[in-house]
Amino acid sequence: MKKKTLITIWEYITLTVACFIFAMSWECFMIPNGMSAGGMMGLCTVIQYATGGFIQAQYSYIVINAALIIIAVFAMGIGFGFKTIYCIAMSSLAMQLMASLPVLHSVAGQFFYVRETLLIPIFAGVLESVGLGLTLRYGGSTGGTDIIALMVNKYWPVSLSTVFFISDFVIVALLLFLPDKNFAVVVGGKKSSYQLMVFSEKFSEIADYIAVKMERGVTLLQAKGWYTKKDREVLLILISQKEFPALSKVIKDIDPKAFMSVSPTHSVFGEGFEEIKAGIHTKKKKDGAE
Repeated sequence: MKKKTLITIWEYITLTVACFIFAMSWECFMIPNGMSAGGMMGLCTVIQYATGGFIQAQYSYIVINAALIIIAVFAMGIGFGFKTIYCIAMSSLAMQLMASLPVLHSVAGQFFYVRETLLIPIFAGVLESVGLGLTLRYGGSTGGTDIIALMVNKYWPVSLSTVFFISDFVIVALLLFLPDKNFAVVVGGKKSSYQLMVFSEKFSEIADYIAVKMERGVTLLQAKGWYTKKDREVLLILISQKEFPALSKVIKDIDPKAFMSVSPTHSVFGEGFEEIKAGIHTKKKKDGAE
């Protein structure tokens, strides 16, 4: 009896760790960089991006899973074990905790910052695979599209892999309907950049954060409001696409009343961006002189 109790305790400790690893892949790497992927968490991130962060991924994740479990019980009479419910609840709790700790986010100025954008989904994919693998190994499940696949397979001759492929494709394709979001969000390169103009009374705090924490250049412009006839300062910032979500959050935290104009740019040359290429050759004149 004592041995069985110790085994059960070990299983739930492992499931808890697995849920935190799974949550880390999303809340530490994918979501802070505005990225998404397939699966139920992919859908939840799309909802978060579409609502401007009003509906956080961890909340829609637990609500959608709860609804799916109820539908599955009525439609198929499936009895979901306590471990599945535990993993869904623990994953949501872990995501909420990590979302509230910016120090864990893979953004400029933080410990997990990854400069190469292409590596972010790779790291996230490895973490998610480890988390899901441990969850399944000890009899748990994170729900999501697994439940949908089981219900479809129950009533139609469609394989589970086909359901997973279709659902993942639809979820990723939803990104195309979001402003400034497309498939490049997942595999965006260095060339995607933004030019920001920030109007804020707390411009000095914002500028200090960009210069010190993000190690980016920032230009202070002197302007005058035509309506108020008052002088004011405007920050001009060039930033990469992957750094934009984190900077937007910082600006909002420093000054909720800040006004920000964002323009996408595709050609930014210089230190910290793309190298200036001078591969232009002058044509030879007809007389042979150069």
